[in-house]
Amino acid sequence: MGESFTIQISSNLVKQLLDDGEKSKKKTRKPKTKVPRDPQPSQTKVHQKQFSDDSDRKRTEASGWPLQPPLFLPVSPPPQLANSELDAIRSVAQGCEKTVERLHKQEENMLQELTQRAKELRDKEFKLPSQKPIACVAEKDACLDCYKEHVKDPLKCAHFVEKYADCARRVRQQADSADK
Repeated sequence: MGESFTIQISSNLVKQLLDDGEKSKKKTRKPKTKVPRDPQPSQTKVHQKQFSDDSDRKRTEASGWPLQPPLFLPVSPPPQLANSELDAIRSVAQGCEKTVERLHKQEENMLQELTQRAKELRDKEFKLPSQKPIACVAEKDACLDCYKEHVKDPLKCAHFVEKYADCARRVRQQADSADK
């Protein structure tokens, strides 16, 4: 009793029903002829069967479609497959599962590699440029200290000024030769 079924109604069936309804309104019903009863039961069954077949045929011919539309039977589960077929299906399913797992691992590895490369690119792009050490810092500091000590007599710092100037000249020459 728990079986279920479905009935599909097509647009053609609806049209036929509508057309049949209009035809039946226009036509008048024919009176049924009475069949005399026979005392023998076997002949009665045969005669009644012929009568119902004839009336069914007449109704089918008049409407263009049978009295009972074909029913769509419930879908039954597929027949039991052989064990070898089941084993083949299981092995294919296991192979698919292994492939999916392998693809997940490959995806994780690619994601890690992509993240690492993105980090490297970001580090290169936003890395502060290497600052060159300021040249002649010691000479400059010695010159300034001398000027602070000898505020009234700055000529005593001429030696420190010469060293500072020589250092600056050397740095310029090195930069010029590096640019060429």
